Amino acid sequence: MAIKKIDPMAQLMPGTGDMSAEQFRALGYQYVDWVSHYLETVGEKPVLSQVKPGWVKSQLPSSPPQDPESLSQAIDDLDRIITPANTHWNHPGFFAYFSITGSTPGILGELVSAAYNVNGMLWKTSPACTELEEVVLDWLKQMLGLPRDWFGLVNDTASVASLCAIAAARESLDLKIREEGMAGRTDLPALCLYTSEHSHSSIEKGAIVLGIGQKNVRKIAVDAEFKMRADALESAILEDLAAGRRPFCVCATVGTTSTTSVDPVPAIADICERYHLWLHVDAAYAGSAAVLPEFRYILDGCDRADSFITNPHKWMFTPVDFSAFYTRHPEILRRAFTLVPEYLRTDQGEEVRDLMNYGVSMGRRFRALKFWFVVRAFGVAGIQARLREHIRLAKRLAGWIDAHPDFERLAPTPFSTVCFRAHPKGVDDESKLEALNEQLLERVNATGRAFLSHTKLGGRFTIRWAIGNLRTDEARVEETWKILEDSLQEIHQGRKV
Repeated sequence: MAIKKIDPMAQLMPGTGDMSAEQFRALGYQYVDWVSHYLETVGEKPVLSQVKPGWVKSQLPSSPPQDPESLSQAIDDLDRIITPANTHWNHPGFFAYFSITGSTPGILGELVSAAYNVNGMLWKTSPACTELEEVVLDWLKQMLGLPRDWFGLVNDTASVASLCAIAAARESLDLKIREEGMAGRTDLPALCLYTSEHSHSSIEKGAIVLGIGQKNVRKIAVDAEFKMRADALESAILEDLAAGRRPFCVCATVGTTSTTSVDPVPAIADICERYHLWLHVDAAYAGSAAVLPEFRYILDGCDRADSFITNPHKWMFTPVDFSAFYTRHPEILRRAFTLVPEYLRTDQGEEVRDLMNYGVSMGRRFRALKFWFVVRAFGVAGIQARLREHIRLAKRLAGWIDAHPDFERLAPTPFSTVCFRAHPKGVDDESKLEALNEQLLERVNATGRAFLSHTKLGGRFTIRWAIGNLRTDEARVEETWKILEDSLQEIHQGRKV
């Protein structure tokens, strides 16, 4: 199709407040070129932002423009102000947290979603938004081997999804908390929630928001591989029952944040069934690995869960935010959240589901589009190939660490995250080792070539290296390992960062 040439510097059309199609097309080409160039060169930029606090604000006007400005000029500001102040999650050297790769198919899906600009709160406000969401979540169930009869919907993050799961677990008790609340009630026992001491902080935060209270969140001890101990879980439940408290929910994790350990879900499910507790499984990170047949075992027992989450925006190349939430009790979830004012009542009956009734948010973005684009563009086989490569790279890195006399691994590497530290011979004082590894981490991150993070395991300062970015290749992993080795040597020699 012939494109009419126009001045890309033209302002918005007078009187309409928006661009003409020709203006948008010309400007859009500029921005697509910018995005393409950014993704092509992101590996050349410092992965961790090097600006000081307040620098971005100092570069921007303190008040909004009174008159229109050209968005062509805004591209210069992206390069001059925004890009230098970004920590680049799409960088091939981003190893700090679970990577949230914005793949190009997903970016295109976001573009289309923004163009539609629908609110899928009701089926009738966007049938496509609701039904495509149902379809892609069914695809994901098939990809992971999850029960096909589970009800699913998309949330922004696992934090919100877990909050909804805990709310549904509370609603399942039939204690009239929805109607009467929890405050001031003498007939309501303390409700207790159980989770691993290595579970994500969002579980505890959800308990805080829902009025369960931090003191009623039981942090269950883990074994030598950082997996929840089923015997410790049952002991905690029996202790609370004896004290007159009310156990109601257990949150198991498939792929803990610090070490990616997998809790023994089958044993935990046995306990939940024995004591009639809601089982929620947080597989936000590692759930994606089950798309590989050889890793399907990590979801053993999850078919017995009452609710389950996994995040394709963590390790399935879907731009943030996209968290898949499933439950086998949609009627309880709906009972916990549905509240329909007259102006939103519809007459579709049971023929359709209005997804606003199954969670906190009334407004619902068309998130399914980007996942739809990703799965179609890569195919299941393409996603599998990329996950296998990340796991292979992590295993190779783990091998280098195990073979090096001055490094040690501090946790198993079941997926693509490696936990380790420098531990030179003759240095066994934990305070000195912590100081050494803090300095090592700072030195590596200061290079701009890689960004690693840390955790603490058994009180020991631990470096985390998470491989999962679509753009990470073996050369980048080798380069970062060489930086680690050289940085440790420089510290030994007393050289400054």
